Amino acid sequence: MATTDICILGTGAHVPAKVLTNHELARMVDTTDEWIVTRTGIRERRIASKTEMTSHMAAAAARAALANAGVTAEQIDLVILATLTPDQPMPATACLVQHELGVPAGAACFDLNAACSGFLYALDTAWAMLASGRHQHALVIGAEKMSSLVDWTDRSTCVLFGDGAGAAVLGPARGTAQILGARLYAEGAHAGLLCVPRSPKPFIQMKGREVFKNAVREMEDAVRDILEQHGVAASQIACVVPHQANRRIIESLAQYLGLPLERFVVNLDRYGNTSAASIPLALDEARRAGRVRAGDTTLLVAFGAGLTYGSALVRW
Repeated sequence: MATTDICILGTGAHVPAKVLTNHELARMVDTTDEWIVTRTGIRERRIASKTEMTSHMAAAAARAALANAGVTAEQIDLVILATLTPDQPMPATACLVQHELGVPAGAACFDLNAACSGFLYALDTAWAMLASGRHQHALVIGAEKMSSLVDWTDRSTCVLFGDGAGAAVLGPARGTAQILGARLYAEGAHAGLLCVPRSPKPFIQMKGREVFKNAVREMEDAVRDILEQHGVAASQIACVVPHQANRRIIESLAQYLGLPLERFVVNLDRYGNTSAASIPLALDEARRAGRVRAGDTTLLVAFGAGLTYGSALVRW
């Protein structure tokens, strides 16, 4: 099967019920709603309960994607779960999702960790595996319980992250949502800028200014490369689905592309940074809101710890 014969057949998303607002955070740590909104654009985020695990959110998003695609769990023969917050070190959380959904035992199931770029890494991996002809339908999921890695006394990081999941079903082409291409990158020399170190308190540590500068540069590079590769002008992009980390980063990318911010899907004000779940959450929201129409070209772009980054083009 050629790569051009593979499409996104459906999408789905899930977020926990609990909402944590900036005003509530201000009672927990030395910060204010104004400080958070001004620097990040985030107003609230969703927080999973102690018993709500990454696998539960992933399975819920996957069910929604299967229903949207009109594909049954029995038809899935590949599950790739992008996450940096697995339920446990072993086995892969993808296997737990397989069992919960009733995906057949013959399916290949594994986790992938590329941090906030994880969904794009998983999407490209699934695309290649389907193109090999050895698999027919794939579940690609980004799911995170970032609240489990947050130091709630560190105002520089605890205000940023939230929990959630998003998923996509890939399979043989049905005429729309064709994946045109993807580009993936990593710069391990900058791994220390954003990490969860091995320590008695394994919390997110971030050098914010350096991460911001690298994020802007890397997202611009990823966008430039994929547009040039496929001969697509920025003006031809009807919808941009960027990683939801910081509104100022998204505004910088809009300026670089010369596109109005209205063409960008922005939901970080409600969900914060959900890492690998960020892009599939935003993509599903855009589709269900009618922001993605037949014939449109959509750009996906992300960056994350590693430092990893990447981009993809989808024509609907």
